[in-house]
Amino acid sequence: MEENVTQILENAQSEFKRQNYKQAEELYTKFISSCSQSRQCEASNLATAYNNRGQIKYLRVDFDEAVEDYTSAIQTDDQFETPFYNRGLIHYRLGFFDDAKSDFQQALKLNPDFEDAKVSLQQTLLDQQHKMNRGF
Repeated sequence: MEENVTQILENAQSEFKRQNYKQAEELYTKFISSCSQSRQCEASNLATAYNNRGQIKYLRVDFDEAVEDYTSAIQTDDQFETPFYNRGLIHYRLGFFDDAKSDFQQALKLNPDFEDAKVSLQQTLLDQQHKMNRGF
């Protein structure tokens, strides 16, 4: 059983790399539901599946569902910095600067060398300041 589940994840990853997002999303969903049935998946694999499925949803501008997947990834493995960063990007784009700031800060706490998170955090702080200066 375990081998089968691992194979599903590997297939999902290769479809994702090839940008075959529809197939990848189906495989990630299959992997996630197999994991919830068997409870035998490594947390890091499950978190990666949620994160990458979130990426696919993000790419088609399905922000609410993407945030749900990133949050599930974080709940599955709270030491995985990438979903914090990804969720922060959506919060930033939606203008939820406080949420974005805390996600980027958490990503940096887990990985202080995460350059994209540093840049995004600085941008968030700047934009938040501009917003406050303009008074809305």
